Amino acid sequence: YENKYVKFFRSKPELPPGLNPEPSPTPARGTPGCDPPAPPGLSKAARRNLKRKEKRKQEKERESDEGLRGGGGGGGTAGQKTAEKNGEKRNPGNCAEGAERSRRIKSLRKKLRQVEELRLRLEAGGVPAPTREQLEKLGRRRALEEELRGLELDS
Repeated sequence: YENKYVKFFRSKPELPPGLNPEPSPTPARGTPGCDPPAPPGLSKAARRNLKRKEKRKQEKERESDEGLRGGGGGGGTAGQKTAEKNGEKRNPGNCAEGAERSRRIKSLRKKLRQVEELRLRLEAGGVPAPTREQLEKLGRRRALEEELRGLELDS
C-alpha cells in the first residue's frame, strides 16, 4: 500500500516545470543580422572576452588565408587595409541602427497611445481642466505621427 503523498511524489517529474531534459535549439531573438547571443550563463565581461577571442581567431584565419593566396598586392586602399587589420569595418553594423530605430518606433507608438487616451478622457469629461503639459502633449500628436510614419517607411 502507498499513501497519496508517496504516489504524488513518485508521479512528479524530477525536473522543474518547463525544463526539458534535452536541450532544444532556441530561436534567435533580437535584431536580424546581429551576432548570435552568447551563452546565457556568462557575465557581461565574460561575453565581451569571448567575443574578442572569436574575433582574434577569425582574424588569424583570414591572415593565414591571405598568406596562402599571396594576397599582399592589390585591392583596396591603404586605409581599408589598416581598418581591416584593426578589426574595424567601413560599414558600421546596421544592427545598432536597427535596434535604435525599433526602440524609437516603440517609444513613438507609446506616446501616441498616451495622447489618444488623454484625448478620450478629455472628451468623456474625465479630466475637468487639462494642465498646460497635457495640452502640449495633445499638440505634439501630429509631429509624433509624422515621425513615426517616416521611421516606418525607412525600415
